[in-house]
Amino acid sequence: MEKRQLVIIGAGPAGLTAAIYGKRAGLDVLLLEKGVPGGQINVTDEIENWPGVEHASGPELAETFRKHAVKFGTEFRDSSVRKVELRDGAKVVVTEEGDIEAEAVILATGASYKKMGCPGEAEFTGRGVSYCAVCDGAFFEGETIAVLGGGNSAVEEACYLTQFAEKVYIVHRRDSFRADRVAVERALANPKIEPVWNSVVEAIEGGDMVEKLVIKNVKTGEKSELPVAGVFVFVGSVPNDEPLKGLVAVNKAGWIETNDRMETSVEGIFAAGDVRDKFLRQVITAASDGAVAAMAAYGYISEQLHLRSTLLDPERVVALFTSSVDEPQVRLTGAVEEWCATSGKKIALVDGYKNARMVEHLGLAILPALVELNKGVVVKKAAVSSLKEVQDFC
Repeated sequence: MEKRQLVIIGAGPAGLTAAIYGKRAGLDVLLLEKGVPGGQINVTDEIENWPGVEHASGPELAETFRKHAVKFGTEFRDSSVRKVELRDGAKVVVTEEGDIEAEAVILATGASYKKMGCPGEAEFTGRGVSYCAVCDGAFFEGETIAVLGGGNSAVEEACYLTQFAEKVYIVHRRDSFRADRVAVERALANPKIEPVWNSVVEAIEGGDMVEKLVIKNVKTGEKSELPVAGVFVFVGSVPNDEPLKGLVAVNKAGWIETNDRMETSVEGIFAAGDVRDKFLRQVITAASDGAVAAMAAYGYISEQLHLRSTLLDPERVVALFTSSVDEPQVRLTGAVEEWCATSGKKIALVDGYKNARMVEHLGLAILPALVELNKGVVVKKAAVSSLKEVQDFC
């Protein structure tokens, strides 16, 4: 089986940034991509909020990301990832082309906007149809636009869009919004917002750009045209998390849960970008996630290599596991370190708090604990609480 240090799944801003940071840290990086690099930004016609670049198209920015990753020697592979598995503690990326064992995995597969599915939606995406108010709202200064949906995203983004648009219709299939009461009250109090109740979009029409919506009243069946210059679709989005389905913890809505180091509930598996639970899904936040995930993966891989060479490879080793967040255990670590320096004894000092999986693997029920290993096999172990007990063990 092929073995790699860091495998990144997904070549959007998060994955490409992770590749850049991973390679700069000296890791062996394999990036598995499917389709055109850049992810969702490829369907964005203009980007004006990437710092330092006043204006660029989505595909242009995506290409600069990829070139930057290539510059540092990232290996790219066009591959379809089926899932990530744990096999005897090893992380295995299962692809249609074969299995890859990885020291660490970063999932950066992004999210997909839910589509309306009506005629004209796909044709006018990037030409008046948008799924991101923050990305594209400024392009509709003084225009009349429509927002499709009735949840929090639709209502809140409609309010945001009134900063630019002269008028904002909210087209909703029911006669009341599903959003929070405060958001609804704010929207209905805004003179620029006009709800279009009990209606669905039958088609989006125009020439080079969106010009109008064909809408249908679901109660009367009556059809009418609504002239607009833009359409913002907010009927939800879903994480592209298939490779980790059932393996890592997710929130109620299905987004992958991580800490601020982008670590998932499974050691050595990280998630970055729009696939994880987060407040703002933008190119800049995805890139930030990728940088953090790569450096956290670097730290994890370095620690694992150190533990392997220190604990699992030698013929005989004695290790003291303590917790770095418990003051008495920290003092014990210092005392043992001083004793080793004067006595010539060799004891590997391991932070059991940071390396909880190793503690679990060795079957250490409580800390502090001493363990003697031979080629990774436990010879004996004992709970200790004083320097004297450590000396007796040795």
